[in-house]
Amino acid sequence: MEGKVYVVTGGASGIGAEICARFVAGGARVVIADLQADGIDPSGGAVVSVACDITRPEECEAAARTAVERFTRLDGLVNCAGISRPHESISLPPADWARMVDVQLNGAFYMAQACAQRMWDSGGSIVFITSTNAEAAFPRRAAYCSAKAGVAMLTKVLAIEWAHQGIRVNAVGPAYVATEMTKRNIAAGNVSEAQIKARIPLGRLARPADVADAVSFLMDDQASFITGQSLYVDGGWLAYGYF
Repeated sequence: MEGKVYVVTGGASGIGAEICARFVAGGARVVIADLQADGIDPSGGAVVSVACDITRPEECEAAARTAVERFTRLDGLVNCAGISRPHESISLPPADWARMVDVQLNGAFYMAQACAQRMWDSGGSIVFITSTNAEAAFPRRAAYCSAKAGVAMLTKVLAIEWAHQGIRVNAVGPAYVATEMTKRNIAAGNVSEAQIKARIPLGRLARPADVADAVSFLMDDQASFITGQSLYVDGGWLAYGYF
């Protein structure tokens, strides 16, 4: 990763923050595009933060442009930005449905498009953070599951469209990860930590570092012939079909 330049959305906390730390430790320079970007310390010169709502195409464009203006190039994008708002489908407000799809799916496309335009002649790598919910249906998560499934298909479409430009597009789909968002859902009673651990064959929640490992591999030249794939970091969740 030495000398590479990456944009990471949702990089101010959770999985995104772990990925940013991993990139910087490997010698990369990072543009953190996040709603909370103003609270990030950009010390050391390897990191610049940009306030960005990925549902706004013009802000995605500004984040991608910042990478080139600040570091003269762009080599990749990791899209980590996301929200979680479980709700009964029968009473799900249209505005909540629209917001979930806007953040998870529309924003992923807007940011990928803006970054790909800066990598069009040089190649690069894009990784979307999806979820096991791209494959597995959970109750009270109609909007979330639908949006994540959409990103999984978007991964395939962009991979075949942009391959001739040397741009690889993949996805990493975690199961439950021990982040603040997951802790809030546990505290709110939306999920049970004990049930999660019992459901995952490896018996624990994923760590942000587990996800960062997978992302780092897909961004690296070791994965130079891998595109259009979803790699699930789920402790065996999707494989487990017993009771």
